[in-house]
Amino acid sequence: MSDCIFCKIIAGEIPSATIYENDEFKVILDRFPSGEGHALILPKNHVANIFEIDPEQAGRAYTLAAKLARAMKEVLGFEHMNVLQNNGTVAGQTVFHFHIHLIPRREGDGINVTWTPTEPTDEQIAAVKAKLENLI
Repeated sequence: MSDCIFCKIIAGEIPSATIYENDEFKVILDRFPSGEGHALILPKNHVANIFEIDPEQAGRAYTLAAKLARAMKEVLGFEHMNVLQNNGTVAGQTVFHFHIHLIPRREGDGINVTWTPTEPTDEQIAAVKAKLENLI
């Protein structure tokens, strides 16, 4: 996609700090990181989000995420990590090319990935369960 910044990075039109690459994915350090080691896993084919990516490719992306997370933990010496993948503007997606954030975490790092929990009734939970239990 010609106007996608991640497609331009993948094509080499925009420089990046690439930490891993294979035929299917490019992994770069985030240019505006939350902290040291914040990386992005980018599929080389343009796909906007989780709703469009092939499920098998998504699985390979998360397999890569698990491998990278272990290696990053060993090299950078952190103990915690957020693995985030946002879909749509309301969910915080700002670049509409599927990507997975690997965010190393340290005590007191100031990163805040939280929400206010709700307290649905048992009936509300049962109603949602009934809608979703036979999806696939």
